[in-house]
Amino acid sequence: MSSEKFESLDDDFTSILDSLRERIERKIPNYTGEERKTAVRHAERNMEEANIILQEMEEEAKVAPMSYRTQMLSQLRNYRRDIDQLSRALKRGTASGFGGSESYGFERNDRVEASQRAKLMEGTQILNRTTDSIARSHQISAETDQIGVETIDELGRQREVLERTRDRLVDTDTNLSRSRKILKTMAMRVMTNKMILIVVILVELAILGIVIWWKFFK
Repeated sequence: MSSEKFESLDDDFTSILDSLRERIERKIPNYTGEERKTAVRHAERNMEEANIILQEMEEEAKVAPMSYRTQMLSQLRNYRRDIDQLSRALKRGTASGFGGSESYGFERNDRVEASQRAKLMEGTQILNRTTDSIARSHQISAETDQIGVETIDELGRQREVLERTRDRLVDTDTNLSRSRKILKTMAMRVMTNKMILIVVILVELAILGIVIWWKFFK
């Protein structure tokens, strides 16, 4: 993982999760009376601590790099399933262990407190699932932002290509203008040369006529 804090929280959560499994699956079913009551309370506190740690881990996952975020969120979903299973097992153990009026020394206030704790854990689980949903939405938003950035970069590259093409077209147009000017100059020179040639021919014809008249008719 990329976050040292996430790894530290992961170690803490794993330790609490192992303790919860040991207490809910092995100890509580074998306890009776005040001992069972104390074990249930400890399990409920551990459950609350685990949910708090999960929330902190989710916050760390939100700001993790994209390459690590998917792995972190997948790990958190597995942890949440484990917590949900243990929470249901604890509820079943509490209901079955303290349902009767003479069961394990629970008084009325203790049962109310256990019920309130169960409701609190259920609310915390709903909050965690909502947070998980928000984290997924945040991930989708981040991926969308990344796609948007890549699209903008691609458009920027295409703009540069178009600008270079435009510059080449401007240069080509300038060269064509110069070529037209050169062709016009050459055409003017050709016309001038033709006019000079015609004048020379006319002068030569005039001189020839004068010579012939001078020799034959004078």
